[in-house]
Amino acid sequence: MILRAVHRVIPPDDVAVCSDGQEALDYLFAEGAHAGRNANEQPKVVLLDLNLPRVSGVEVLRRLRAAQPTRLLPIVILSASVAQKDVRAAAQLGANSYVRKSLDYAKLSETMTLLARYWLELNIAPPAPNQLD
Repeated sequence: MILRAVHRVIPPDDVAVCSDGQEALDYLFAEGAHAGRNANEQPKVVLLDLNLPRVSGVEVLRRLRAAQPTRLLPIVILSASVAQKDVRAAAQLGANSYVRKSLDYAKLSETMTLLARYWLELNIAPPAPNQLD
C-alpha cells in the first residue's frame, strides 16, 4: 500500500526500496549487494519503518546517525506504532519526523502526498557531508 501511494506522487525510478534493515544499511553505505552504488548520491529523504526484519529500524537509525556521511540525512519514521517509547526513541536517535501510517489507503495516500511535497519540494536539505566545511 505504501509503495502504491508513493508511486502516485514520485516516479518509480526515483524510489529505492529495501526489503529489510540490513539491505537499507548496505544501500545507504554502498556496501554488500549495493557496493557499486555511488555513496555520495544519497536520497533526499529516507522513510524508515521501526519493525524491519534482520536489523530493526531503531538500529538502522542509530547507525545512520553515528556515521558522518549519513548523520544529516533526513529520516522520517513511518510506523503504525504510536507508543510513546517508540516516538521518544526515534526522537532521541535523531529522526527528523515521526509519522503514523494509516491502514486506510485513502488516508495513507494523503499522508504520502503531504510527505513527498514537504520533503521533496519545500524542505531545504542540509549540505552534503563533503560540502560542510
